[in-house]
Amino acid sequence: MKTLVIYYSYSGATKKIAVETAEKEGAEIYEVMDIKKPGKFKAYVIGSFKAMRGKKFKIEPVNVDFSLYGKIIILSPVWANHPTPQINNILDMLPAGKKIEIYAVSASGKSKKDRIAEVIATRGCELIGYTDIKTGK
Repeated sequence: MKTLVIYYSYSGATKKIAVETAEKEGAEIYEVMDIKKPGKFKAYVIGSFKAMRGKKFKIEPVNVDFSLYGKIIILSPVWANHPTPQINNILDMLPAGKKIEIYAVSASGKSKKDRIAEVIATRGCELIGYTDIKTGK
């Protein structure tokens, strides 16, 4: 079963963890990219409101064939206790039948699992792991 690590990183902290995770898992890696990287105000203020509501920011087209992978590991920064709007795009793209792991990366090490677990279930996927990763002090 092939594994994909897919991630979004605004400041670089999530990217570092994604690269380490892909190496450890022997997985392919894919970075989700903004069409235009939002400034800090848009990212953290407007982005937090979008994250809480499960809304999205526009991202570059995702050139991944998800059908090639049995397991998908998604890494996201946490904005207002939720995955970023960029990762909300990825959640909506998940095909049914995939095993999904989530790594939620934040300074506090705390996020809300309920909404993301619900989205994954409605996509017909199985959430096999959810890990909060604390990067702050």
